[in-house]
Amino acid sequence: MDVVNQLVAQGQFTVLKQPLGFIKILQWIFAIFAFSTCGSYSGMFKLSVECENPSYGDLGIEVEFEYPFRLHQVYFDAPTCKEGDKKRIFLTGDHSSSAEFFVTIGVFSFLYSMAALSAYCFILEKYRENNKGAQIDFVVTAVFAFMWLASSCAWAKGLSDVKTATDPDRVILLIPACEEKGNRCREVYDPRVSGLNTSVAFGFINLILWLGNLWFVFKETGWLGALSGTYVPSQEKQPAPDSYAQGGFAQQDPYAGSQGGYQPEYGQQGGYNEDGGYNQGYEQQPTSYTNQM
Repeated sequence: MDVVNQLVAQGQFTVLKQPLGFIKILQWIFAIFAFSTCGSYSGMFKLSVECENPSYGDLGIEVEFEYPFRLHQVYFDAPTCKEGDKKRIFLTGDHSSSAEFFVTIGVFSFLYSMAALSAYCFILEKYRENNKGAQIDFVVTAVFAFMWLASSCAWAKGLSDVKTATDPDRVILLIPACEEKGNRCREVYDPRVSGLNTSVAFGFINLILWLGNLWFVFKETGWLGALSGTYVPSQEKQPAPDSYAQGGFAQQDPYAGSQGGYQPEYGQQGGYNEDGGYNQGYEQQPTSYTNQM
């Protein structure tokens, strides 16, 4: 518990209020929504086959399917309307690749967002040191933005195929007894795929978030300043101005200049003494006093 308190005390959580950290929180949340709504899905639809002989029919055929949607492995037993025999019917299509790709991108986005948030809060100085962390973050963010685009489009197409393959009206066409006259086949219950539709929506929301976050991460890389010619590395000290390096500061000292002008004036005062100012007048006073006596 002390370790947790120490980490919290050392954390810089103000970055979470800035776009760089706040968008990362949204990425973390919506990544969970995306892979959970797809990866945890299970659905079911129900059919009924009414034979000409009611004792041979089946009014409650339930077909269940789930993630990763390998529908070619999903089957049910349908009556043949001939002496109580049944035939095993398989659904069509294998849509596991697009579904698993989508879930995988969601899981890795969740993990990376959590790691990036930890770096922002606890090692922000190292993240911004020489801009290496920001540059790596930008590249990874760009890769995830592309992956969200690819996986969301692939899963949207895969979901459309899943809906088609699990449509009870189309599944009825796979039952031989439904083609015979006197037999009646109909759907009883449609599968609910609203959760899968939501997963596609979350995928494109993640795409928007990761694309939008590119700009805020790009501003941390220093590349914008380098392109405009105004970027200075954070760890490099700026040189002193030329006026200080060349001694311009000493030459511009007004006090030193005043001292240089004062000393010649002092020497001129010594010349005043030599011209018979104060000292010569004092020496002649005794001579004039004697003559008066």
